[in-house]
Amino acid sequence: MPDVQITIGGRMFEVACQQGEEEYLQNAVRLLDTEARAANEQIGRLTESRMLLMAGLMLADKAAGMERKLRALEAAHAQQVGELEKLKDAPLPAPERVEVPVIPAGLRDLLAELAARTEALADAVEEKQTRVD
Repeated sequence: MPDVQITIGGRMFEVACQQGEEEYLQNAVRLLDTEARAANEQIGRLTESRMLLMAGLMLADKAAGMERKLRALEAAHAQQVGELEKLKDAPLPAPERVEVPVIPAGLRDLLAELAARTEALADAVEEKQTRVD
């Protein structure tokens, strides 16, 4: 087991860890050191055991808060998964019937014929008016 020198709250410690675990230890040391420094700043110079106790309690409080948030997120996720499953299992809604008016082909022809007659009458009126002037 390698011995590793660590610093927490400005104090040096020597700890042993499993081979290959040094990186995990250093990450844990950073977290604990951050809390120990905060405790020293808030409370003042503490004994070694008190500093480590306060830092540990502060980390435990943060961890408990994260666990509460995680449980709330897991519950919300489970609820959403349940709703999604209900929607997947629900029958499809009935198709909505939409009626679109259709203009009969004969009506189109009739309207075209009326338009042609109207234009012919307009031309005839215009022609008569031109003769009178």
